Amino acid sequence: MGKAWGFGRHGGPEVQEFFDRPDPAPGRGEVLIRVDVAGVNPLDHLLRSGPVDGLDGGRPFPRVLGMEAAGTVLALGEDVNGLEVGDAVFGFALTGGGTYAETTVLSAPHTARIPEGLSATVAATLPVAGTTAVDVLDQLGLPAGATVLVNGVGGGVGLAVARLAVGRGLRVIGTGSTAKREHAEAVGARFVDYTAEDVAAAARALVPDGFGGIVDLAGGSSLRTVAPLARDPRNVIAVGDMSVPDLGGRFVERRVDRENLERSARLALDGLLAPVITAVHPLSDAPAALAAVENGHASGKIVIRVA
Repeated sequence: MGKAWGFGRHGGPEVQEFFDRPDPAPGRGEVLIRVDVAGVNPLDHLLRSGPVDGLDGGRPFPRVLGMEAAGTVLALGEDVNGLEVGDAVFGFALTGGGTYAETTVLSAPHTARIPEGLSATVAATLPVAGTTAVDVLDQLGLPAGATVLVNGVGGGVGLAVARLAVGRGLRVIGTGSTAKREHAEAVGARFVDYTAEDVAAAARALVPDGFGGIVDLAGGSSLRTVAPLARDPRNVIAVGDMSVPDLGGRFVERRVDRENLERSARLALDGLLAPVITAVHPLSDAPAALAAVENGHASGKIVIRVA
């Protein structure tokens, strides 16, 4: 039996619990891994709060929290190609297995080997934040020298976008609360504090002719405030707010396959996609790790070290 942190029914933090479970058997197209490190993401508490089509795998309660992990392959299901028992891997638990656990199953087509020289801690941050950063900047396709606004720069995805954008030769302006300034400036972004100044006015003063692109991670009224700052509304890319087409923008086109994971890992090895990991919690402290992300105050990326 292995320890896991999850939830016995949909709801708020009160439904979360530790429980023991046997190692799950990998199904077709899955790999069983021993989890070394799990990444913590906003999607984790959203899945706990209610059903999300296509992401719970139809698994019974209690369900394990978490969507991304790095670890070692213990067993292979049927029809798994390109991975072997003993491989150090990282990837997505897209079939509902969860990752806040000692062992779990990952979707094999959405899992890749960890290249030599890359730690499991860094690898565990790449499935969500790393590949999202690659996707939004590829979708924008801005040339070097262009200016991009990262709205909500302080989280794991926002800082990854900013760091990668700087590496591509873009000028980056990031918005966030006061506590996010240090990390944003450390990755090369010019920071606008929404708690201390009018975001639209401050950003417009920095870039009077408008932004070549906007990556939105805040959504809601914040998205509506910054969207008019783009020279072309089609270059407003939202990661979480599905209403962005109403503003003429686009929702991020996600690629979560092995190829994009491998690409993100290469960028991380080259220092172009360096995650800002601000907290590493043991599995026993998983409630605090998720709470920090759920309350919106976390800067950078939080991970859970399981092994």
